[in-house]
Amino acid sequence: MLNKTVIKLAIPVAVGALALTGCGGGDSGSGDTVKIAFEGPLSGDNVALGENMQNGVQLAIKQANASGDLGFKLEYVAADDQGLPDKAPTAAQKVIDDPDVKAVVGPAFSGPTNSASPLYAEAGLVTVTPSATNPTLTDEANGFTSLLRAVPNDNMQGKAMGDFFSKKIGAKKVYLIDDKTDYGVGLSKVAEATLKAAGVSVVKKSVPQKTPDYSATAKDVVNSKADGLIYAGYYQDLAPFAKKLSDAGFKGAAISGDGSNDAKFVELAGSASENWYLTCPCTDATVEAGTKKFAEDYQKEFNRAPGTYSAEAYDVANMIIAEIKKAGKDVEREALRDALAKASYKGLTKTFSFEKNGEFKGTDVFVYQVKSGKIAYQGNVNELIG
Repeated sequence: MLNKTVIKLAIPVAVGALALTGCGGGDSGSGDTVKIAFEGPLSGDNVALGENMQNGVQLAIKQANASGDLGFKLEYVAADDQGLPDKAPTAAQKVIDDPDVKAVVGPAFSGPTNSASPLYAEAGLVTVTPSATNPTLTDEANGFTSLLRAVPNDNMQGKAMGDFFSKKIGAKKVYLIDDKTDYGVGLSKVAEATLKAAGVSVVKKSVPQKTPDYSATAKDVVNSKADGLIYAGYYQDLAPFAKKLSDAGFKGAAISGDGSNDAKFVELAGSASENWYLTCPCTDATVEAGTKKFAEDYQKEFNRAPGTYSAEAYDVANMIIAEIKKAGKDVEREALRDALAKASYKGLTKTFSFEKNGEFKGTDVFVYQVKSGKIAYQGNVNELIG
């Protein structure tokens, strides 16, 4: 069933790419074409998150080409890493080997970002991730000199989770689970530290992705008498876990992060997703006034509402396009990387600028909750906790 689902989702991605870019495949090598790539999960378990961002990038490219004032043609390149660290180097090498690719939006996930970034750094090809949030990615010791992060990291999101549970929910004991990925482990560490600093008791467990049966873990959560639960991982695993939690009779508050903040979680978990809180260092493009026109354009183009990080990926692509336009189509990769690192770009979702290590300058994290089968925007966590 999973394979059928992936195929059903992946085919429209490829068709959409051709329709938006007008390319029939292969490197044009024309010299009049500048390519922007997106690296992320365009197949596999978490394809919906990749589609959200890919669509945002493609829409930005289509609109820029239609404007008629570029002086060159933009073309989209897809680099599918399936959201897996071991697939990311091959996906990265694909775009590195194409000399017309001047910038990459992504990688989307933290694990692939960690494994692909050495290659991008060696090639001098800038990557601007709208969604990879592991705090250690921008450590200078890593040498990821081509990486820019366009989103608050999990030091902010993990803290937001901990603060929300301790100050808003009033939890006394929280069961904290990570999925053993770079993303899940990083997020859970910060949440744990924040909860403990607030005097909240924490029970911690690591449960790997693709666990065949979450029944035992669900029973552990219920038996722990915890009144709160944090799951640091992705929707593909949270959905079956949420079902088992519901079956086991868990009644406490439950929250997960941006890796689960997608309509596919609700679809896969069904009624078990009801009342789950979800955090994201991203706003709801269908709610915010500044992204209303974008949401309308996105709906018209893809026949669906924008999802998690769609608007942020759109902003990142437009920031890249703006810098290419300033420098000209013949801009060297390293020069574009340096220009973006120093840029300050006012997008629809926020103003993008970066620290010297490529870290995003910003801290806002937002809370959502599943209500009546839909993910409902609640607001900025700092405002919600007062």
